[in-house]
Amino acid sequence: QVQLVESGGGSVQSGGSLRLSCAASGSTGFTYCMGWFRQVPGKEREGVAALDSDGSTRYAESVKGRFTISQDNAENTLYLQMNSLKPEDRAMYYCAAALGRCLTQSHGGSWFIPSFGVPKHHWGQGTQVTVSS
Repeated sequence: QVQLVESGGGSVQSGGSLRLSCAASGSTGFTYCMGWFRQVPGKEREGVAALDSDGSTRYAESVKGRFTISQDNAENTLYLQMNSLKPEDRAMYYCAAALGRCLTQSHGGSWFIPSFGVPKHHWGQGTQVTVSS
């Protein structure tokens, strides 16, 4: 139903900033919970931030105060502004969309309503973020 393409990843020094972008296409005006996730080898994919259709936001405690999720509906683009980056932020970052509202509280590392194998969640291919000391 929707296709997502991330961009904006790269290499940055500790304390630096990056802005990730996620271009969406194929949407037909349905309500979505939009989110950013990250994953490193050996760890589960974790939710970083989410944006609900009512404009409310959610953040993982590890990034709260440093990252900001936003969207530009005119451009069908989701953003993740990342400031004060730390080496621990190094990961592959993915944007995703799920039909319906976001959960109020994270569950299983996500604010998405579980799909139980049904393809109601849409994922991009990811963009790599590297943070050096």
